[in-house]
Amino acid sequence: MGSLNWNKVTKELEDIYKYGVNRTKDVFDIDRLNRIREISEEIKNYKNKDDFENIDRLFFTKIGYETPKLDCRAAVFKEDKILLVQELNKLWTMPGGWVDHNLSLRENIIKETMEEAGVDVEPVSIISVQDRKKHNEPEYIYNIIKVFVLCKLNGGRFQKNIETLKSGYFGIDEIPEMSRDRTTVEQVKMCFKAYYNKDFKVEFD
Repeated sequence: MGSLNWNKVTKELEDIYKYGVNRTKDVFDIDRLNRIREISEEIKNYKNKDDFENIDRLFFTKIGYETPKLDCRAAVFKEDKILLVQELNKLWTMPGGWVDHNLSLRENIIKETMEEAGVDVEPVSIISVQDRKKHNEPEYIYNIIKVFVLCKLNGGRFQKNIETLKSGYFGIDEIPEMSRDRTTVEQVKMCFKAYYNKDFKVEFD
């Protein structure tokens, strides 16, 4: 495989960005398009041929096997109730999401919980590591590993954001209708079990 023409690539990325932002009002799509524009700018910062060859090596010299994506969920409790957030589709889930490539699991849990629920947490221990297709529906075409993390609540309150409508704390018998593709009632109850049992052992598939 020869080296790509990275100048041409950046132009194509910019065209995709311009086309998209002029045709969508979806906040998530706009956020992704902005990241495309940022990537284009990062590539253009490479000033000479050797730099572009370094990009080639970075992207193409070690393809490797496809590996699962990583999803994290924060189990945050207050007065024996668990923190849940309501998504734009009106269903509920535990705060969390994809683990960013440049963040550790701990850093990502803190970031996602702040963004979606407006609270500051301290990750304490791992509750479970699950193969998503064994627990959630519908099944995706790619594999996902879900990590549930017990967290200590340090404070904060819900702030308006582009991902969730509101947050709330729910007892084990008060669990609302869940967004099953992200978090099931069974997974929430598993987190209650870990919260109440100080000798809880990590569950994994």
